[in-house]
Amino acid sequence: MDIALYSPVKTAMTKYLFFTGKGGVGKTSVACATAVSLADSGKKVLLVSTDPASNLQDVFGIALDNKGSEINEAAGLVVANLDPLAAAAEYRESVVGPYRGKFPDSVIRNMEEQLSGSCTVEIAAFNEFSSFLTDEDKAEKFDHILFDTAPTGHTLRMLQLPSAWTGFISESTHGASCLGQLSGLESKKGIYKKAVHTLANAELTTLVFVTRPETAPILEAKRASFELGALGINNQQLVINGVLQSCDPDDTVETTLLEKQKAAIRNIPDELLKQPVSMVPLRAYNITGIENVRHMLSYSGSMNEQPLLPISKGFTLADVVNDICESGKKVVFTMGKGGVGKTTAAAAIALGLARKGRKVRLATTDPADHLSFVMSENSGIAVSHIDEQLELQKYREEVLSKARQTVSEQDLEYVEEDLRSPCTQEIAVFRAFAEIVAKSKDETVIIDTAPTGHTLLLLESTQSYNKQIESSGGGISEAAKALLPRLKNPEYTEVVIVTLAEATPFYEAQRLAGDLKRAGIPMKWWIVNMSFSSAETKSDFLRAKASSEVRWINKVRETSNGSFAVIPWKPFEVKGEKLFNLL
Repeated sequence: MDIALYSPVKTAMTKYLFFTGKGGVGKTSVACATAVSLADSGKKVLLVSTDPASNLQDVFGIALDNKGSEINEAAGLVVANLDPLAAAAEYRESVVGPYRGKFPDSVIRNMEEQLSGSCTVEIAAFNEFSSFLTDEDKAEKFDHILFDTAPTGHTLRMLQLPSAWTGFISESTHGASCLGQLSGLESKKGIYKKAVHTLANAELTTLVFVTRPETAPILEAKRASFELGALGINNQQLVINGVLQSCDPDDTVETTLLEKQKAAIRNIPDELLKQPVSMVPLRAYNITGIENVRHMLSYSGSMNEQPLLPISKGFTLADVVNDICESGKKVVFTMGKGGVGKTTAAAAIALGLARKGRKVRLATTDPADHLSFVMSENSGIAVSHIDEQLELQKYREEVLSKARQTVSEQDLEYVEEDLRSPCTQEIAVFRAFAEIVAKSKDETVIIDTAPTGHTLLLLESTQSYNKQIESSGGGISEAAKALLPRLKNPEYTEVVIVTLAEATPFYEAQRLAGDLKRAGIPMKWWIVNMSFSSAETKSDFLRAKASSEVRWINKVRETSNGSFAVIPWKPFEVKGEKLFNLL
């Protein structure tokens, strides 16, 4: 498939451009390169980031705020860096504050935790950038306003529901995971309505889905495209970032990488091909500094970066397995952003423990049943597949059944939307996890795709909350109640965080680690997966690429206090017996 090079001048046919996509695909880099290219062409451009993992300050090399800073090296460009985490904290206190001293502490904790998840952060971010999206003065001043990170379909659907603007939210005790996040936003109703209308106006707004030439982020782009298209946001484009254009035929790593990318591109769903598709070549250098940003869309060289390996390569995955085995841990979670290789890491850890004589059970919620592909049939490991959709449906029916007894049909619509949230899905799946983890009495249980720290805290606070009220939504099983203390036992549970040696996966993993600490869940090991810095490649291009990983590996070393392992990028499909190559 021949794909044209991405051209900002051709893409920017509307005033507003939103860049979105799976974490780590290069949204910020593409957004920055677009902004600089448009400014260089004589346009007045405002670039706004609402990404909690934003590294805009590193990209442009100056301190940024939410007001906007001029970029001297790119005349006409102004960059603003919003802090949705700070905005979420302020918003959370504005909702909870009036009730302090009036409600029991357990109720206040429940309210705070309901407002601590990713859904609330996104609402706070939307609250922040709505002012930019609806500001007539800014619309007149700038030719183009670019947003790094767009709202999801779930957030936009909630904002459009009538129940979002009633007293139902703050009064609800139905136990669904994210109820309450819109409390107190009545004054913003007009602004939100205008913002949502602007998003759906094809003459004003373009939605740019950024992806990698890899299966997981492409499927994520398909899902997001469908969700937003169903809301009338149909002016969409697809940009495939990081495409390797040529390779050294004598280098196994590089030739295999190229073939993998070609296969992923050949399998792009037809639904995505209905929109304009373009690509940005893989670059060997970090997209930081104005010149690197400027060259991203036109220059493929190394930008004078010399191949450099970390001072220490850290531990190996075999070291991690040995530590888990010797410490006698019974439950092991692999956590991390989608696409970093949690499933592969979980499978390799399971095989490593089984080889040491442990009786192992491996559990996953992967709807594609990826473990069947990764694991060989004769691995000797018991595998449990949790049907996420089935568990969610069971939980939905339980919550809705109780809600129908007390709420109106209009409010019921909000409950149904809330039950589509990622938080709710985690809670539903968590109940199934609890039953599997109960088997850890006789087995070592490895769980791929674990509930976040926020979900664990939400469940914990909900238990206290239920003591204060009789009505609740989805009940918490006895297994789940017993599980929470067990997960907090450092002698019983191990959390392994999996990341890549890149900015966004690292920052998201770091936030996850903070959530776990807040929830009192023990964690020790980090894994840097698919690292070119440890791969056996002779390619000058990939060795230069490897040098850009050093900064992030060193950050992992610092964050983990040295308890980290590096898994090299492998020039083969890591499955079956080849999983042992990771150990």
